Amino acid sequence: MDIDLECEPLGRSASGKEVYLKDIWPSSEEIASLVDSTISSDLFLEAYEGVFEGDERWQSLEYDDHPIFRWDDRSTYFKASPFFQAEIDEHQPGDIHEARVLLKVGDSITTDHISPVGHIPYESTAGQYLVEQDVGLANFNSYGSRRGNHEVLVRGTFAHPRLKNKLIDKTGGFTLHVPSGEEMDVYSAAMSYQRENTPLIILAGKEYGTGSARDWAAKGTYLLGVKAVIAESFERIHRCNLVMMGIVPLQFMPGENYESMNLTGLESYSIIGLDEPLSPFRNVKVEAIKPDGSRTSFQTVLRLDTRIEIEFYLKKGVFQSILDQWGER
Repeated sequence: MDIDLECEPLGRSASGKEVYLKDIWPSSEEIASLVDSTISSDLFLEAYEGVFEGDERWQSLEYDDHPIFRWDDRSTYFKASPFFQAEIDEHQPGDIHEARVLLKVGDSITTDHISPVGHIPYESTAGQYLVEQDVGLANFNSYGSRRGNHEVLVRGTFAHPRLKNKLIDKTGGFTLHVPSGEEMDVYSAAMSYQRENTPLIILAGKEYGTGSARDWAAKGTYLLGVKAVIAESFERIHRCNLVMMGIVPLQFMPGENYESMNLTGLESYSIIGLDEPLSPFRNVKVEAIKPDGSRTSFQTVLRLDTRIEIEFYLKKGVFQSILDQWGER
């Protein structure tokens, strides 16, 4: 490998003359002539004639000869997507009333904090779900390998062991169910709020959603029932993914945050102005009612940055938009 092919010879001829690469390199005409004399369409027809038949091992595989994939309810790896139902979510785009805070988090919350891909702990909500499906601990595998099972992924949302939720003094995927004052895992709290028909929001600091562009960070957030995220700033791709799931990204005004307004996360929140004609970066009012009944109102910036994003939000996200297009056909 240690040779300069332009300046150093490859070797010597029988007569002792130095031979360089340029001396034996074929010309374009020589290559074209060789191709014309040796390559024909019959070679390709013969080579690919049985490409879809496969060998004996391929032909011996069992399969379901049906035009539509039949989902196996027993599978813990692949479940029918919940996003392509006739009506994904009864919640209509518009003002959000009496929402509760599911999480209050700090700066630089990554998509791995939101939707981890590592191993599934036995004691986690996702782990206990797998136990209920008769999956042994040795076969838990990882969140990343079970991306085709929304039941696992939604239980894993905000379940990162190093996630700090400021609503409680505990690290991991835990939160406070505010009405009852009970501490529980994030998934259980979200399901309790859904049974109570209570919309949810997230309060966050700077760079919310930083890290890899992980689609399940937005999908899982949506399945937990989160309708809006209010943050000091967003990572670009995650903000867009939230919009594609119909979740409203709102940004605190410059210099403001939940600490400067003494927001504990125990308040009830209403977001006013989403029923009005929307435009990119317009101001949207948020009203927080504290447990003692006092009110705090503040303005936020609507981070629907383009007209197209506004259209997707009004159609309740990209999946509902696709369903609507199918219905029109």
